[in-house]
Amino acid sequence: MLPPQRHAVILALIREHGGVRVSDLARELGVSDMTVRRDLEVLAERGALAKIHGGATAVADEATTHEPGFVVKQARERREKRAIATVAAAQVAPGMAVVLSAGTTTFALAQQLTRVPGLTVVTNSLRIAEVLYEGDGEDQTVVLTGGIRTPSDALVGPVALAALRDLHVDVAFMGVHGMAPGAGFTCPNLMEAETDRALIASARRLVVVADHTKWGVVGLCSIAGLDDAEVLISDDGLEPAARTLLEQEVGQLVLAPTGTTHQETA
Repeated sequence: MLPPQRHAVILALIREHGGVRVSDLARELGVSDMTVRRDLEVLAERGALAKIHGGATAVADEATTHEPGFVVKQARERREKRAIATVAAAQVAPGMAVVLSAGTTTFALAQQLTRVPGLTVVTNSLRIAEVLYEGDGEDQTVVLTGGIRTPSDALVGPVALAALRDLHVDVAFMGVHGMAPGAGFTCPNLMEAETDRALIASARRLVVVADHTKWGVVGLCSIAGLDDAEVLISDDGLEPAARTLLEQEVGQLVLAPTGTTHQETA
């Protein structure tokens, strides 16, 4: 199969599934992993796809309402999300009541909280609730809001808002679609933004967890201002200019060490 033919197959698979892995492409095309990686490099240089660790995804839509699915987002910046989750988990003590918003970074955090005894977790994520229910934590309580399911597997809308109205927790860990000067922390979904604001309102403290790729991204709706975050946990791939601005805006900026550069994980 000639390179142009392989490229056409790769792009067709990405359009169908949202993302592809190098190993799967090698089997599908009958070529080596190295050949697939070269093909992905060529297509990435053309702007036809976005390379990620171990594969590629569709290029992010520039529209402020574009919302990738959970599986696609989970494949992105995995190392950074694990590092952020480790730092965030250190802020959770036994017996606390916490909010975890829906998202892949908060999902990584939930995986690390399964053994915290006496923890009460309020979430609007079916995936997070499932992880915690299947964990072996002692006497954990999981409160799952109802609601309408979004492409990113968040439960939103009037039912979720009603469930959150009278709740009071110690800290809210909030994943975001983007963060930028002026717009603050944003989301691409109107109802999800409203639900996120209710999650934040239920907590005494707001901790935002967002990897460096979220900087400069602006979604349709603002969730909170940068200065509303008592703590922002990002990773050491965050550019220097962004660090300087965020240090002035958020209560505390914490950069989780990843042990590698962003270019090495792409």
